[in-house]
Amino acid sequence: SFKGLSQFEIVQILNLAYHDDGMITAKDKDMILQEKEQFIKKSGLLELIHTKEHIEDIGGLEHLKKWLQRKGKIFNNIERAIAHGVDVPKGLMLIGMPGCGKSLAAKASAKLFEVPLVRLDIGKLFGKYVGESEDNMRKALKLAEAVSPCILWIDEIEKAFSGIGDNSSSNSVTTRLFGTFLTWMQEKESAVFVVATANDITSLPPEFLRKGRFDELFSIDLPNAEERLKIFQIHLQKRGRFHYDIDLKRLVEATDGYNGADIESSVKETIENVYLDDRNIVETDDL
Repeated sequence: SFKGLSQFEIVQILNLAYHDDGMITAKDKDMILQEKEQFIKKSGLLELIHTKEHIEDIGGLEHLKKWLQRKGKIFNNIERAIAHGVDVPKGLMLIGMPGCGKSLAAKASAKLFEVPLVRLDIGKLFGKYVGESEDNMRKALKLAEAVSPCILWIDEIEKAFSGIGDNSSSNSVTTRLFGTFLTWMQEKESAVFVVATANDITSLPPEFLRKGRFDELFSIDLPNAEERLKIFQIHLQKRGRFHYDIDLKRLVEATDGYNGADIESSVKETIENVYLDDRNIVETDDL
């Protein structure tokens, strides 16, 4: 966890941790994370995301959750896994419909892996001088390696790298950025787990999606009936409004073709309406 910090910063954190409760324990990892947050903020190239989402907050997507739990086991004991000859997990690509839990899965994986979630916004890297953008990309990737183990999240990656291969001058910069990123993904040996999300992959070149850059690709579609039931349960329980008189079967039938975000929005709006009507209990009809 101290990786990327100077000796002075490490001594400072250990002193703070010791003065806090007279002991240095695993709980003090949060203090290290706070120090790293300052480190990331100063750079202006990456953003540290605070997550509250857990793997249990995802309704459905059982294959993905199982896969993440297996990788989490490796990440939680990375040194031991490497000693056993296990390769450091590279990353994951999530493709599919908007509002179906791609960003939620990225946030929940950080909680599961017990590592910081760092977001890379490609748009922030573009500079006005020749070569500045590529230099910013290299700096951002170096910083991610310095704060590793971490999860590097790139949201809607197809928009970030749109226009690759076009001949215009602005797109040639994007192509070079993309080339730098591809090489880094192929060569990296640090514990930086890349989570990329995309709604449409037709604009991405095939070399980006091949094995070796990502450990796995998952396609995320609209939730089925069983998954919609779980999503309703999760959002009602989260807000302390779930009770067994709610006819979930009727709700599931009424929401065919809805994504997870639609269901969450309907639950939020219902609870708001019930509160404004000065009532305590959420009925099936309200939903």
